[in-house]
Order: sequence, then structure tokens, then C-alpha cells
Amino acid sequence: MAQQFVNSKLAPDKVVIFGKSSCPFCHRALDLLEELNLKSGHLEYIDLSKRSDMADIQDYLLEITGARTVPRIFIGYTCIGGFTDLDALKRSGELESLLKKIGAL
Repeated sequence: MAQQFVNSKLAPDKVVIFGKSSCPFCHRALDLLEELNLKSGHLEYIDLSKRSDMADIQDYLLEITGARTVPRIFIGYTCIGGFTDLDALKRSGELESLLKKIGAL
């Protein structure tokens, strides 16, 4: 069930953040991406704290990404990690090219 849910959210042209409402790094990741003005429909934030299967989803994220911490950020089908990784991509200039590559910018 968790696997099906996560996989249904990922798409080749989307940025997906799996986060929690209590996580400041999740909010920072969302803010950073919103500042880039992605095309409409290309950014989705999923608040796991509102889901009864939160632990199962985090276990599945651990299986596919190597970590169950949030945020877990996907650009297309690739998990780039968490906020620190996202911020590093932005600072290096790579983030915009990754977003253009998937058609989100």
C-alpha cells in the first residue's frame, strides 16, 4: 500500500516532497522550490503527518532512498535527498538545470 502510494505520486516531470508539518526543513525545502516559480502542477508537497500509514511510507522511502527522514525530495523519479542536498544543488546552479530537464521550469 505505501509502495503503491509513493509510486503513484512520482512522475517524470514533477518535484515531490514527502514531509511533515512539524519539520522546519520540510518548510524550507518547499519555500525554496516555490521561490523558483515552477510551472503549475509540477510541485507537490505531501504531508505525511496527516496519514495513518506514515510509518509504512517512511519505511518504503528508506528502502528506495536509503533514509526515512523528511523531507525526502524527488526530482522526477530520482530522490535528491533532503533540504541540505536541495540547497547545495541550488547554490551550485545544478538545481535549475535539473528542473529544466524535467520540464518543471
